[in-house]
Amino acid sequence: MTSPPLRFHAGAAGALAPFAVFLAGVVGLALSGAPDERGFWPVLLAAWTVGLARATDRRRYAEALIAGMSQPLVLLMIVAWLLAGVLSTLLSAAGFVQALAWASSALSLSGGLYVAAAFAASALVATATGTSFGTILVCGPRLYPAGAGAGADPAWLAGALLAGATFGDSISPISDTTIASAGTQHADIGGTVVSRLRYVLPAGLLSLIVYALLGGGPARGAQAGLAMSPDGWPLVIVPMLIVALLLRQRHLIEALLCGIVVTMAMGLGLGLLQPSQLLRLEPGSYAAASLIIDGLERGVGVSVFTLLLVGLVRPLEESGLLGQVIGRLQTSGQAPARIELRIIGVAMGAVLLTTHSVVALLTVGDYVRHLGRASGIPAYRRANLLDLAVCSWPFLLPYFLPPILMAGATASGEAMGWPRLSPWAVGVANVYSWSLLGVMAVAVATGLGRSDRGPR
Repeated sequence: MTSPPLRFHAGAAGALAPFAVFLAGVVGLALSGAPDERGFWPVLLAAWTVGLARATDRRRYAEALIAGMSQPLVLLMIVAWLLAGVLSTLLSAAGFVQALAWASSALSLSGGLYVAAAFAASALVATATGTSFGTILVCGPRLYPAGAGAGADPAWLAGALLAGATFGDSISPISDTTIASAGTQHADIGGTVVSRLRYVLPAGLLSLIVYALLGGGPARGAQAGLAMSPDGWPLVIVPMLIVALLLRQRHLIEALLCGIVVTMAMGLGLGLLQPSQLLRLEPGSYAAASLIIDGLERGVGVSVFTLLLVGLVRPLEESGLLGQVIGRLQTSGQAPARIELRIIGVAMGAVLLTTHSVVALLTVGDYVRHLGRASGIPAYRRANLLDLAVCSWPFLLPYFLPPILMAGATASGEAMGWPRLSPWAVGVANVYSWSLLGVMAVAVATGLGRSDRGPR
């Protein structure tokens, strides 16, 4: 039996009031330099309170909040974030990023070539760890200050580091957007990633060329103090292992756990990690300290943010308002290109409303799946269009977390005489996300990738 719509005082305006509070708070915090996603928690609780006050049935509103947070795909995302945080922390502690910095120094890269190398290094870390946030926090403070001595332009370098994190977020098989886009369209992760290469590789190559040509600037100092070592290079086998497992249709959790175990084994075997780093007891504090604990804590901020935001979306869905808006777009019998433009538009609209890529995918995923199936758009194609759409504006606009985090990381260059950049300046220099917008336009206009039926 279908339940009647959840109703709000003042109708549609009442249903949208919590999102008005949320967006106002997010934009305000972003403009004032919110440090991370934890700063948005109080804003979301305030939005919950407004929604509860506007709902005519407060018990049902509260139940809708819980139902939104308890979706299986949401729980999978949270576990993936926690495990990816552990993997990222272990790789960083074992010297993976230092090995990439050493390679750049050993090749004597400078100017635009250093900026292009920073883009590639950031992309590799993001692909290995599946987290754009973690990549920015790890690579930014390490590779950005070194650009002063390498003759790089600060804005182009910051944009390149953000662009590399975006690239990894869109191509990594353990990325949150990859998991959500494939999961909502009932497509396997391995096949989705393989089919996505035709879209992301041209955008990545164009970004590499632009950074190499335009990224040069005056040298301002030496790269002294930058930790560099080739010892961590063998760890490149870890992301290769994870990709191989997913291509063999192994579960995401199994692939992540295997990656963590292999990283610990290699780190201990090569002397890159010490047993005490994996688990130790702090004398007198009755507390445990560990890289594993640090990694899990790294995923807490985005997990809580996502839970609160997904909960906020569910009452809007149960009001029927969201279904009415998207339902008007579900017109059959139209050309595939027009349907695909609607899919992209719906995804972009959702991400601009929620400011969260994964929540946007979860919000519109079911509608896109039904619309695409009715119009003959294959699962891989739908998943890829969704993923590319949410890897554009959130990495460009200054009130989204990735540009905010990268702008904060530029503070590490102040000791080298570099300015601290704004989120807007960093986002504008993200060539990869701008390129994705062009790739999507070409793919829709020409039908590139539309014949890849999938899933396997």
